[in-house]
Amino acid sequence: MDDDGVESMKKKTNRTYIGGQAVIQGVMMRSKHGMATVVRDDNGRLQTEIVRIKAPEERPRWQRVPFLRGIVSFASSLVGGMKVLMRSSEVVFPDEEEQKKSKLSKWMAEKWKVSAGDIVTSVSLVLGIVLAVGLFVYLPLLFTRLIAGAAPAVGKDRMYGLWYYLIEGGFRLAIFVLYVLFTLLFRSLRETYMYHGAEHKTINCFEYGLPLTVENVKKCSRLHDRCGTTFLFLVLIISIVVFALAGVPLDMLFRYAGIAGFAETLLSILFRILLLPLVAGVSYEILKLLSYTDSPLVFPLKAPGYLLQKLTTREPDDGMIECAILAFEHAKEMDDNPECKEKFFATETKLSKLMEKMKRCFAANGIDESDAEWILSISLGIRRSALSEERVVTRAECKKVLDVFEQRLTGRPLWYVYGDAEFYGYTFKVDERALIPRPETEILVQQAVAALKEGDRMLDLCTGSGAIAVAAFCEASKDRNVSVTASDISEQALELARENARLNKANIQFVKSDLFENIRGRFELITVNPPYVKSGEIASLPKDVRDFEPHIALDGGEDGLDFYRAIAEKAGRYIARGGMIILECGEGQAQDIIKIFRQTAHCDFAMVVKDLAGADRVVKLGF
Repeated sequence: MDDDGVESMKKKTNRTYIGGQAVIQGVMMRSKHGMATVVRDDNGRLQTEIVRIKAPEERPRWQRVPFLRGIVSFASSLVGGMKVLMRSSEVVFPDEEEQKKSKLSKWMAEKWKVSAGDIVTSVSLVLGIVLAVGLFVYLPLLFTRLIAGAAPAVGKDRMYGLWYYLIEGGFRLAIFVLYVLFTLLFRSLRETYMYHGAEHKTINCFEYGLPLTVENVKKCSRLHDRCGTTFLFLVLIISIVVFALAGVPLDMLFRYAGIAGFAETLLSILFRILLLPLVAGVSYEILKLLSYTDSPLVFPLKAPGYLLQKLTTREPDDGMIECAILAFEHAKEMDDNPECKEKFFATETKLSKLMEKMKRCFAANGIDESDAEWILSISLGIRRSALSEERVVTRAECKKVLDVFEQRLTGRPLWYVYGDAEFYGYTFKVDERALIPRPETEILVQQAVAALKEGDRMLDLCTGSGAIAVAAFCEASKDRNVSVTASDISEQALELARENARLNKANIQFVKSDLFENIRGRFELITVNPPYVKSGEIASLPKDVRDFEPHIALDGGEDGLDFYRAIAEKAGRYIARGGMIILECGEGQAQDIIKIFRQTAHCDFAMVVKDLAGADRVVKLGF
């Protein structure tokens, strides 16, 4: 049974607004909120790009007005379709050919600060428009004038030119059909038509209510009501009517004004181009109405479009169907899941363009936009201050950047993605076993290093990654002998801290202990960066902190002060006479902490150190 027979046996019970187009070696699907393109690259792997777009209801009201929406759709399809087509070509560009063009790309990047891909896209768009105007506006006009000159009965002076415009429309339709037939001579375009068939079959399969599997899609028709080919056919037919209605009085005006020759030809071409938006708007509404029903009564109106689709679609292979299904599922997910993340092809591009795209995505997902600058700086090996200097990011560099970008887009903290972070001038391994060292904690280390004297013993409670203990030891041991003990209740955190001690050659004793539980002896300095977030505020923390960093290192109890109370209760047994305790605290907690230690641990003095933002950050207590 052929594919059309399968369609005739089924009714569409699950109509969708998702549509698409074939691209080079792939398929693009577009839903209300997203556009997904899946391309098979030169290595046979499927590459995916998912871009979030504005839904129709989110656009300005005038863009949703009947007829006007058709004009907007026509323009966006023309420009957007060309862009996505060129994007797909950048993905399937063979590596060996990319090597050949590398010298040209490098010269263009250094000379003009543009990528070869951008220039090719711009030139292709201009040439495409010129070719379309030449084939479908100028040539029909030229042939019709030749006919009118040879047969005055159909000239403009007879019947106010009605036959003239009918013949011109006939030529335009014939040129379009011949153009499609000509494209069938090229293997690459025949493959594109196969992807076009895969796109239609996949949408039909969904609308029939069938699961999207390769076998189910293969059984469906490759013809669809909302096809761009049908739309172009309607444009050709509607243009005959519109051009005739508007052209006849215009011809009369030309005769009255004595305009002829080259001036008349140029004005006639311009006149037809200016009327195209109106033609597109009317055609869009007709296509939309026809797609609402499968009634046999409207089949004669659909039949010509179906016949043309027989030329512009071909039966796809399984791999092509796989592309179409994946593109459809990603496009649909953008509608079903507001948190669905964007994904980009790794292609040669401008640095500013890539950074703007990354920042936009981060902002839309509640991620600090500055992380985009960190990713580009680290991945490209350039200073953040130099990111304002335009350059071209190569395909290989872009892939490196996007690998990190996509992981960060999931919410995973940037430094967990990289696996290390800078703190107080030292490199620390970081992962989900402990909190990422914060810049404000460097204030605590600075105070600790200043307090340590020759022969002092230091205890770092709740050490986590070991950042405070390691940094303080490395700094203090440059000019004095100190010993440092670090403890944590988490064995996993202690493993990470030991790795960081080895990495930075810090001689530190590690103890698994719930605060002072397994600690022995007294210390001249005790440092603590305890959990101090209120339990009720954990859920409101940024996603990268809330969902990825260990809650055991964040939750400080109902008021955030539970650990300070527990430390104050036993601190007297472990602090040496004349010793000091230095603690990090949250905003607004400093005075409560001082009150706790004065009442419970009977400290001799207390002072508060502010961070660069002017907030209370460190509490120093003397004994």
